[in-house]
Amino acid sequence: MPEQPELKDSYFKLDSLPVSEFNIPIQVNLRPVYAMAEQSIDKEFTSPDWPNEWIQYDCGVRYKYRFRRGPLQFRASGLSLGLGFTGNYQIIGSTRACVGGTILSPWTPPCRCGFEEGERKVNVSFNNSIAFMNDYKVRLNIERMEPVAVDKCSICFWGQDITNTVMNGLKEELDLAKKAIEDSFGTVDLMPRFKEIWSLLNKPINLAGLGWLQVNPQHFRLNNLFARNDSLNLFLGLSARPVIRLDKPDETTKQLPMLAPFKTNTGFNIFLDAVLDYDSLSNLVTSKLKDQRYEFDKAPVKKIFIIKQIQFIGQDNEQMVIKVDFEGSDKGTIYLTGKPVYDAEQRIMQFTQLDFDIRTKDLLVKSAGWLFNKKILREIQSYSQFNLGSLIDSSIITINQQMNREIIPGIKSYGKMNQLVLLGFYPFKENLVIRSNISGEMNIKVESIGFSL
Repeated sequence: MPEQPELKDSYFKLDSLPVSEFNIPIQVNLRPVYAMAEQSIDKEFTSPDWPNEWIQYDCGVRYKYRFRRGPLQFRASGLSLGLGFTGNYQIIGSTRACVGGTILSPWTPPCRCGFEEGERKVNVSFNNSIAFMNDYKVRLNIERMEPVAVDKCSICFWGQDITNTVMNGLKEELDLAKKAIEDSFGTVDLMPRFKEIWSLLNKPINLAGLGWLQVNPQHFRLNNLFARNDSLNLFLGLSARPVIRLDKPDETTKQLPMLAPFKTNTGFNIFLDAVLDYDSLSNLVTSKLKDQRYEFDKAPVKKIFIIKQIQFIGQDNEQMVIKVDFEGSDKGTIYLTGKPVYDAEQRIMQFTQLDFDIRTKDLLVKSAGWLFNKKILREIQSYSQFNLGSLIDSSIITINQQMNREIIPGIKSYGKMNQLVLLGFYPFKENLVIRSNISGEMNIKVESIGFSL
């Protein structure tokens, strides 16, 4: 029996897996946020202890008011979120004559504005600018705009216009409302959601019979952020080094890093290593060739060759070793060598340069020259072709299914793989590594989001 070949030293090596880049548009539905704001902001403001106590603006004017806001109105554009509403107010006031702080007359009977003639109107608005921090917090910088009175209020027999006086009082209430908005929505912490997604990305993903995908995420980054209509649009980047294995890998527990700097990308461009063990390949070919019988007319008797087992062996070289156990007229083992290559047109992996190893040649020449037959090489080469077309097609279907699903409640992903290209085969000692490149488009839609405020 010949010894197992030892292939010559080679410069063969697998470069480090290039970083795969995802640029995922994420659309966050703001309507749930608007609904939360509608519920959390007071619908009525009044002067202290309305309607019993007065606010005395100066020596000659006192008043009390009730302000009722209408539905909140939102507008989103760029990095700005506008919040506004139309308010309706009523005022009760009275006046008296004062000169230099000296009271010259008693208070007039209370006069009313916004009752019989209908509530007076005022337009109120806040402008909110958005900032996404590298600690996954969204911060709102809130600016209260000057309230604009639509209707004027004149009270008592002097017809004194106290609209500005009321607006000044309203500003104080609106500043309190601004603080309430800041307390509720000034900082939205998305870290818990990102941690949940990060944890999922670190778990092996079952590819429905095709093995296990280990994403190996490296970091997130925010490539763009803008608001439009009822949506907040994020362009979230993810860098990863994904690997597919036949056996289930261990779950990793890497900590979520801070957001990485901005980077311009579109869609996703993935470099993927599929790690296959030789036992699976060997069993597959053995199942095709086991007990395959070949007869050779060699004088003085017919020779018989029966294949019993095929074993593939990697040696950190471009070539692989193929061990063939046989029975028949003789019994033993022969070794072949060949280089795995990919035929992109036929989508098959096959062995080229298949030949008997030099030690096997020497032994066969000396003891069993009849085995030194090209027919055996042709048969083994024919059955050692792996049609990867169906695997590629099923992989595309499986990955597309994985991209079009609900990731976690309220968050769905949509996408499509455009192509899968095989880049090379690397027969290492432990595993056969198949490197591929995948590109496509993907986006995520957030219908509801659990805020940590």
